[in-house]
Amino acid sequence: MPQEQQRKTQHTHAEDVNLQSTKHQSSNESHIDDLDSILDDIETSLSENAEEYVDRFVQKGGE
Repeated sequence: MPQEQQRKTQHTHAEDVNLQSTKHQSSNESHIDDLDSILDDIETSLSENAEEYVDRFVQKGGE
């Protein structure tokens, strides 16, 4: 009897791990989409005014 209960517990644990893995994967895909969107915005900004953007980081005398 204890072996049957242990098998059920292991099976349930495996199902829980699979469910959590699926949730994490969905969450990761959402984060990837968000990052892609941010990178697209940066790329658009740089393509429009790259020189102005770079000039902000150029050190001026004494800095």
